[in-house]
Amino acid sequence: METEIRSLGEPGFVGDDSVLPFEVDGLDVRGRTVQLGPMIDAILGRHAYPEPVARLLAEAIALTVLLGTSLKFEGKLIIQTKGDGPVDLLVADFSTPGDLRAYARFDPERLQAAQEAGRTSPPELLGNGVLAFTIDQGAYMQRYQGIVEMKGESLEAMAETYFRQSEQIPTVVRLSVAELFDRDGEGNPRHSWRAGGIVVQFLPQAPERMRMPDLPGGDAPEGSEVHDTDDDDSWAEAKALVGTVEPGELTDPEVGAERLLFRLFHERGARVYTPVPVFDRCSCSRERLGEVLEGFTAEEIADSVEDGVITVQCEFCSTAYRFDPAEFGA
Repeated sequence: METEIRSLGEPGFVGDDSVLPFEVDGLDVRGRTVQLGPMIDAILGRHAYPEPVARLLAEAIALTVLLGTSLKFEGKLIIQTKGDGPVDLLVADFSTPGDLRAYARFDPERLQAAQEAGRTSPPELLGNGVLAFTIDQGAYMQRYQGIVEMKGESLEAMAETYFRQSEQIPTVVRLSVAELFDRDGEGNPRHSWRAGGIVVQFLPQAPERMRMPDLPGGDAPEGSEVHDTDDDDSWAEAKALVGTVEPGELTDPEVGAERLLFRLFHERGARVYTPVPVFDRCSCSRERLGEVLEGFTAEEIADSVEDGVITVQCEFCSTAYRFDPAEFGA
């Protein structure tokens, strides 16, 4: 449960790899912001993705941790794109309270051709397909999945469409990715990745204030007067403020999450809550993979053997597990 700790501007520094929830009562908005450093650098560096693929996956990771840390139960949030572009799959898998793993699949030849042609925008790389938000509350609860078509210039726009259509919550999303080039203590060149993001949602107490022009009135009482959210002064101000954020502010460690929020909302009395740390942590294990292999037929086991062993590599964390085929002789 989130615990309110202080008004914005009081001493405190969140740092990298922790999501900072906040609330601005004066604008009826709640949100979360994050800067990702070592965690995302480890995930991207492990696979040595080409630069356009790394940027797409980093945005998906930032979006997933922003939304996943808002879950109030033990479970998972999985954000996945599936399309017909050179990058045909992005998966970011968040498990409460703060474990994240992610993976991208791409066609090297098609990606190279797209780069040579200068066709590296998100819609061009992802192609036609869907963006899916899956919430899994465990084996005894039904999964919830919201799907939107991949229409829009960015993952930001697609996520906003999802919240608008599926959740009917006015939402603004900003995501940013940065490549850093510097030198280590011995003067050797060094490369690292950073990512950041902010999600702001309009959640007034009066439900009739949340009506959006292209959607029904939602939970507004029958006969009540509703107005267009786009015309609401508080939401218009919140969107305008978030619109002033420069991409570099979301990734610059010299700015930081709290300083960014102070710049945006200090006049409105923003409050921040307990930060939620996130980790590069995969859920794969030898035991789980062994259970999968137990279900193979003798012929499938035989086909899986190479140089006398069965090797299974996790697509997410790249850990290789080796099994003796005799373990599955039955």
